[in-house]
Amino acid sequence: MKRTIIAASLFLSAICVSAQQESGLTIQPKIGLNIANYTNSDNSDPRIGIAAGLELEHYLTKNFSLSTGLIYSMQGAKESGTYQGSQATVTSKTDYINIPILANVYLAKGLAVKFGLQPGLNVNSSYEVSTQGISVSGSLSDMHIDINTFDLSIPVGLSFEYKHVVIDGRYNIGVTKMVDRDDSKNSVIQLTLGYKFGL
Repeated sequence: MKRTIIAASLFLSAICVSAQQESGLTIQPKIGLNIANYTNSDNSDPRIGIAAGLELEHYLTKNFSLSTGLIYSMQGAKESGTYQGSQATVTSKTDYINIPILANVYLAKGLAVKFGLQPGLNVNSSYEVSTQGISVSGSLSDMHIDINTFDLSIPVGLSFEYKHVVIDGRYNIGVTKMVDRDDSKNSVIQLTLGYKFGL
């Protein structure tokens, strides 16, 4: 299943890159913030992190395009608890390289609705415990929490472009479990600012 999804992602990415037409292909560096959390976790608070990367967009018609890219995405969650007898904040840091593959429908000039699939690869799974001004960090695997390498989410959102500047807001709905023995999935609100160049 994972191989099929990755193969389909690479195929769609190749279509976006190879189907170049005059003024039909753009590249967009972008940077912004994630407000990330886990589903099925009533006691957790969001982790605020960075999202940054590049996206390619190919316009098939005036009102419809396909896009893909690579986004480094800092995700995770925060929880309060007790550490060595003191109140502490535990931050789970699960970071990914995500590959959004999106259909973009332009409702008006510059205004697009977008939806698609987003495979991702986990590149960091660590924790940080903060209590009384002291921080302790380590790998989640040391706590017997093995984050799955592969992640899949469904991104839906809106973007608005004005004079090549793009404001983009998405909600990435987690589909796959983060850990095999738990039902929690990623839940990420992503807000980015980008600049679109024609190729």
